[in-house]
Amino acid sequence: MPEPVNKPTFVFIHGAWAGSWVWDALKPELEAAGHRVLALDMPGNPQHPAAPDAISMAGCMAHIAAACAEIEGPLLLVGHSGGGVIATQAAEMLAERVAGVAYLAGMMLPSGLGFAELTTELMQCHPEAAGIWPHLHWAEDRQSSTVPPEAVCEIFLQDLPREQAMAAAQRFCSQPEGTRALVAEWTAERFGRLPRLYVEATEDRSVVLAAQRKMQALVPGAQVVSLACGHVPQVVQTAAVAEALLAFAK
Repeated sequence: MPEPVNKPTFVFIHGAWAGSWVWDALKPELEAAGHRVLALDMPGNPQHPAAPDAISMAGCMAHIAAACAEIEGPLLLVGHSGGGVIATQAAEMLAERVAGVAYLAGMMLPSGLGFAELTTELMQCHPEAAGIWPHLHWAEDRQSSTVPPEAVCEIFLQDLPREQAMAAAQRFCSQPEGTRALVAEWTAERFGRLPRLYVEATEDRSVVLAAQRKMQALVPGAQVVSLACGHVPQVVQTAAVAEALLAFAK
């Protein structure tokens, strides 16, 4: 029997260098509670090859709009890390259909502000806010980057057992700049009126806690759930993240 259409569908948006696989542990927890889950790969990801002009914010929006076109009922957008910027822009685009927006250690930023700009300012007092940036390996044309497995283990997944972290590190991929260095533009009338949840990761070495708290101050009004974990709470604290998202969905 189909679920009632008023039960929101979770739309998962991964962060840089990752993919839809980063939601594999969380997805069944939400499906068991009766929600539909849509985990997307953004344009330029190896699972979603795209033309150069589609590796952009516009390309991400077209992909999300097409993926959600056949879904009945409300949407609950969930952005992890840099996927938060994309989730924000998607919420602005689809505001009439969006029940809420959740950020997992995500980039929840004022309209027109990029995370690099926020980080540059923070680093004056919090040098650790550089996060993964010093560890990146760049393509010769500087149009894409990769994260070495050792850096994945140290910066993203330090709270996983070493063997599990290294296995996950092998799945991280090259990230085009066209879908990483993004800035959302939003209005108070659309994105600004939507309920928001911020799941902060207090031990995060990538989007450090000082950055998470700064974003919460700059874009106030979100419900906040605090978890003592690193950068990927949906992997290391799956049950707690599922609980927070299900409570928010109600």
